[in-house]
Order: sequence, then structure tokens, then C-alpha cells
Amino acid sequence: MRKTGQRRGTKRCIPISVSGIIMEKSAGVLLLLLALVQGAPPKAARSVHLWWTAPESTLFYQEMTVEESVPGSYFMACGWNTGYFGIQELRGEDDKIVLFSVWDPTKGDDPNVVPPDQRVEVLRSDRDAKIGRFGGEGTGAQCKYPYPWKTGERCRFLLRAAAEDRKTTYTAWFYRNDRKEWKLLASFRALTKGSLLKGYYSFIEDFRRDGRSPLQARRARFGNGWVRTAAGEWVPLTRSRFTADGTPLLTIEAALAGSDFMLATGGETKNTTKLNSELFLPGVQRTPPGDLPKDALSP
Repeated sequence: MRKTGQRRGTKRCIPISVSGIIMEKSAGVLLLLLALVQGAPPKAARSVHLWWTAPESTLFYQEMTVEESVPGSYFMACGWNTGYFGIQELRGEDDKIVLFSVWDPTKGDDPNVVPPDQRVEVLRSDRDAKIGRFGGEGTGAQCKYPYPWKTGERCRFLLRAAAEDRKTTYTAWFYRNDRKEWKLLASFRALTKGSLLKGYYSFIEDFRRDGRSPLQARRARFGNGWVRTAAGEWVPLTRSRFTADGTPLLTIEAALAGSDFMLATGGETKNTTKLNSELFLPGVQRTPPGDLPKDALSP
């Protein structure tokens, strides 16, 4: 992000109209206006992350409940070193999807210049899913699956990695609460030198970036997370580290919420947890989910 500065000896004043707004509006608006005084105001709410401590694995299971959302929000449940898997609110309540993406191993942001033998392969997908290529943040393959998730709904995500020589096949399942069934969304195969799942994280992102979106809150809870190692051992996700991108806003938070981890950004969110702090759930007694799809548990 390019930083804007101010020459020594100069002074910038807040217009009277803006001063009135400061007296009337929330802390979130105040922070945004302070950013305006210092330079260009942020166009998006700050992205926030939870980095999970867990060993390399073949399965990554996570549950997530969105508590506050607005259009242009991405709530990512299962992120790892070569992809991400979560839910988005696009233009409103009636325009929501599940998003599963895997990166190509190449550098660059133009998906059209990636050699065919370096591109993520599409092995299979649900008939209702839209499969395509993406760019602008690296390149790769993605699956967009329509699902009208609701705030307060406990969503469930399952990701499987199967190594095959120098490649890895990633398969994503999403549990449809309305139908009480797991849906296999897609299987993508990528060049990975045969690595399994690692580098686990979850995040909340504002991709609307219209200058007004930082004033709106996004909040979610993450819980009952697990990974299963290649040896078949289930390990619970009870420890995470709180980070954020470089956007100059303090309306961010991470905290324990009962047996869950909470992330929030934007609006009137108040920050009490320092960045890079570690959150830990001690003594949580859990059992791995017992209703996972059989295909995911096969060798």
C-alpha cells in the first residue's frame, strides 16, 4: 500500500462540516476521518485473520457462523498455503455464494499467460457450481456455488488433500443445512511438489472498497475446527494468532467467544486484543465430527 505523507511545517485543518460530523458520529467514523486528515481515507474495512496452529494434514474441518454481514464481504473459513474456502455476500441477501479457490504455482496476476501445464486442473464439480479461472491476486481455478446462507447459521466446511507425486488434489465439501447433506463442490489438482495441507488460517475481507464500507461491521465466529494427519490422528484447532493487513484503521477485533473464536472488522468495532496476540481455548473437550462424507475419509 502506498503511504501518503505531509511536508514538515504544513498544517491541515478539518473543515467545519467535518468537525460537526465528528461530534455526531461513531468511533468508526472518527477513525476514518482521522485517516482523511493524514491522507486519503481507506476505501475498505481492514482485513483480519486468525492463523491456526496445527500439523500438516489431509483433512481440514471448520465451522463458521456469520453474525454481521453487508454486501461485498468474504468470510473465509478454511485457508491454507495454496488456496481458500468460505462464503461471500455479493450484492445482498439474495446474492450469496460458497467460494473455493486454488492457486496456480506460478507468479503473476494474468490467468491467460499461465502455461497450460502449470494451471490448476479441474477434475470434477457439482452441476450447480460455476467453475472458472481467476487473476488479480495470483492466478488459479475457482468454484462459485450458489447458497443462500443466513446470519446466525452455523456453516460447515471440509477440505481434503490427496498427494500424487508432485501434485495435490484438493476437494471441497460444504454442508447444506437446508437439505441436511454434504455437497462435493469441486476437486482441483495443482502442482505442489506433493505437499499436504498446512499454513492454516481464516479471515474476513471487505472487497466492496467504496469508501463507505469501512463504516459497516462484519463479524463471524469460528469453532469446532479440526485437522486429520496422514497417520489418521485428529487434532483440534484450539490456538490461533490474530493479524490484520496494513489498512490504517483500529476498528478490528479478535476474541474468544465461548468455545469459538470471534473476528470482527469495520463499523463501531472496538479493539481490545493486540495484533499478533495468541488466543487459546484451554481444556476444550471435543470429539471429531462423525457425519463426514465417506469419500473424504477414504485413503
